[in-house]
Amino acid sequence: MTKRIFISADHGMAIIYFLQSDVVPTLLAAGVEIVVLTDDDTKEKIASRFTRHGLTFEGLRLKQANDYARKVSPRLQWLLGYLRRVGGSWRINTEAMDSHIWEVWAENGWKFRLGIWMPSALMILLLRNFSFARKLLVRMQNRFTPSPGLYSDLFKKYQPDLVIASTPGWRMDRYLLRESARRGIPNMTVIVGWDNSSSYNISGADVQWATCWSELQKEELVKGSDWDPEHVRVGGIPSYDGYFRKQWLMPRDEYFKLHGLDPQRKLISYASSFVHFAPNFPNIEALAKLVSSDSLAEPSQLLIRLHPSHFQDKPKIFADERAQVFELEKKYPHVHVVQPVALGGSLGYYGGEDMDEKSSMMAYSDVVVTVYSTMLVETAVHDTPMIAATIDVPVDGTSRRSSRCR
Repeated sequence: MTKRIFISADHGMAIIYFLQSDVVPTLLAAGVEIVVLTDDDTKEKIASRFTRHGLTFEGLRLKQANDYARKVSPRLQWLLGYLRRVGGSWRINTEAMDSHIWEVWAENGWKFRLGIWMPSALMILLLRNFSFARKLLVRMQNRFTPSPGLYSDLFKKYQPDLVIASTPGWRMDRYLLRESARRGIPNMTVIVGWDNSSSYNISGADVQWATCWSELQKEELVKGSDWDPEHVRVGGIPSYDGYFRKQWLMPRDEYFKLHGLDPQRKLISYASSFVHFAPNFPNIEALAKLVSSDSLAEPSQLLIRLHPSHFQDKPKIFADERAQVFELEKKYPHVHVVQPVALGGSLGYYGGEDMDEKSSMMAYSDVVVTVYSTMLVETAVHDTPMIAATIDVPVDGTSRRSSRCR
């Protein structure tokens, strides 16, 4: 009998992982039917790009999922999600978790700190020290499954043999995974981002299998959030298939013309990262002054790629840094800004619409600079020199914000 799989792709990185790699084509070639559940507002647009026999697209009903998260015990659901993200075991590097704890502290007032943040500190200590506490947290989350299920009609219509999600319930896919587990349908997750297994940790649903990038990610899943090592497979990085095949690479002259770059000048590219962990602007400003004053050994130019988070308006730090960068482009010669392309809907600027631009930037740069970013891994694929640079700066006159590197 023909096997059928549900794939949850609620994030642009998941679109790249499944649909712009060999994953879905390989499954289709093996005779497996695939139903991709993705953002409702962009479902038709995505379907028109990836028309294949045996491939069907359905909405992931993210609006209804978000409504359920907001209306049914919202504070408790938020707290469970927060504990899930910061409650991984001490047996792995906890820096990403720790930074999120202080991020939540900084973004909320004293009532929240006294009523929620400080009492949760004891629970975090329990979670980080005891596997039974982490397993209990997963079970506690399972009670929050919409009834009747959000996807009951889809399960009835397609009767899938397996459900695959791009996280183990870290995002809104948690309701789909919980429903599949309740129905006794096998499920699994794939890790689509380089720091996902160290940044998000405990599962948001009962998930049985996982495939990840590397032995380090496997160790983070096994030691950090109690995965059975026999159920975690190291499968590489399918989303980089196009880089290795050079299928996204534009001709150099075409790429330089696209951004008004001078082919006679060396190209320094700066890949912006999350403002949360380190502001990009001090690095960018220093590089802009260097290339514009011709202080480097050879005439150079700076290409700044903004991060998808720059196009969020809250917290205000995202929009503020975005505005600073655009002003810098106006102020200095030989400085150019690239915006990631938006797919729309909840996928925002992560839709993988500009893989040709990203790949060409990394291939034709003389050096790529960033704070910390998965683009260091991507740049390595292109065999381009790279620098991870961090400048700590005062925040609010007292604390300091620094980056994470691994």
